Amino acid sequence: MSKLAGKVALVSGSGRGIGRSLALKLASDGARVVVNDLDADPANEVVELIRQQGGEAVACAGSVTAPDFADRFIRTAVDHYKGIDIIVNNAGFTWDNVIQKMTDEQWYAIIDCHMTAPFRILRAAQPVISAAAKAEAAEGREVWRKVVNISSTAAGGNAGQANYSSAKSGILGMTKSLAKEWGRLKVNVNAVAFGLIETRLTQALSGDESKTVNIEGREIKVGVQKAMIDNAGRTIPAGRAGTPDEAANAVYLFCQPESNYVSGQVLVCGGGYGAI
Repeated sequence: MSKLAGKVALVSGSGRGIGRSLALKLASDGARVVVNDLDADPANEVVELIRQQGGEAVACAGSVTAPDFADRFIRTAVDHYKGIDIIVNNAGFTWDNVIQKMTDEQWYAIIDCHMTAPFRILRAAQPVISAAAKAEAAEGREVWRKVVNISSTAAGGNAGQANYSSAKSGILGMTKSLAKEWGRLKVNVNAVAFGLIETRLTQALSGDESKTVNIEGREIKVGVQKAMIDNAGRTIPAGRAGTPDEAANAVYLFCQPESNYVSGQVLVCGGGYGAI
């Protein structure tokens, strides 16, 4: 039997990139997945792919920073699948600038996405998880649930990323706090910090550095300096950037039963590069 058979997994930002790979990975191991993306089309495409492969999934599109999103995300899982077993706070993007040029809008956009949204999602999930844990304890059953928060090696500080580095450092504090709060509920709360992973947000900047993505009406320049990609072979012990599937596999380690007595930990997925 699949390790995650019957489990209900919510993955934010799972219409593309790492989140997409993770949603497919969890579904292939038996989980029923609530797929989220800012845009409906990518979320629905992943849902359809999971169903074509014999799995179960439902979409919950929209911005994780919307005030009503967390309740809607949790309600989607409960309404369709009657519970919650795995939550992965994966949605995110970068909006870089040196601090003297960084606007309040840039600061709060990143903090809201990477810290406030996970906080709201976990707060909304608590009553559902608590009720289930109490019922299971009364029946003499021990059922473990999983939370995986996504951080970055940027939590150690990156020039031009005061907002992102602060958010990715802050999510580690949230992870360790909830590991202590939710241990009694049999919930493992861990984090995975990614190094350089190949996604649309980490493509090498072109000569005119004009690559942008539209996020809630904002045209935000994304990508990393080409020199960083070119130097990956020298700076990353593995010799290259990671793939979305490899990043998803690192998160999966914390979702399976073998991690039932592991909580409050940070796993760096960076090919040997980076430490928190």
